[in-house]
Amino acid sequence: MHQFGGTLAGLGLHLNRFAAIGDVHGNRWALEAVLEDIEHRGIRTVVNLGDHLFGPLDPDGTAAILMRRNLITVLGNQDRELLEPGCSQVITAEQRAWLSAMPASLLLPDVLLFHGTPCSDVEYLTETVVLAGARLGTNEEVGARLAGVELPDLLLCGHTHIPRVVACGERLIVNPGSVGLQAYKDDSPYPHVMETGSPHARYAILEKTDTGWNVEQVQLRYDWYSASLQAGANGRIDWAYRLTTGRAR
Repeated sequence: MHQFGGTLAGLGLHLNRFAAIGDVHGNRWALEAVLEDIEHRGIRTVVNLGDHLFGPLDPDGTAAILMRRNLITVLGNQDRELLEPGCSQVITAEQRAWLSAMPASLLLPDVLLFHGTPCSDVEYLTETVVLAGARLGTNEEVGARLAGVELPDLLLCGHTHIPRVVACGERLIVNPGSVGLQAYKDDSPYPHVMETGSPHARYAILEKTDTGWNVEQVQLRYDWYSASLQAGANGRIDWAYRLTTGRAR
């Protein structure tokens, strides 16, 4: 797994107030609603925390929107899987080149972007999975996942699809949740579910103040019925259920 290395320091980005999205998973309907809401709020900078196209929805339509927008973006684990030989989901040469150019993580002024943890796109940062399922990690567990890396005060991650604002020492960790998929199941390292309990698209707004960062977690209605119908038409009844309920089964 590659270490973080990209940097955009000094480019004059509008990072006093910006939006963070992630885990779109090919859900064009949710993405359109989120980007429209961000634009309506007058937010000029958007960062994207990975997992753009993977899933049975509308990867081509999603790619067209994201590639046109040219957002500040890092690679997710399932973006990386799309680039690996033998992946069952086919992407175009243009989409492959777009994904291939993304860094594993990216250092902005006072902010670090990554998908899972600073050193892994498959590990959870703020959640710990035990035999009984997933839970919020302790300060010691989260701190251990950040050990040995010099980090800024604000860390933005995705991967778990669960909106979080977690303080770990002097650092603030924000997960904006998932734009496109509000529940899933996983078997690693033990079987567990991640679910928000409602189908709303999620993203976050971050604003820097004299005393630190304010975080607004946004839950947004969109046409999740159309997304669910597309999942069902593509043979993924599990996704169809998750998209309309925010619960895994």
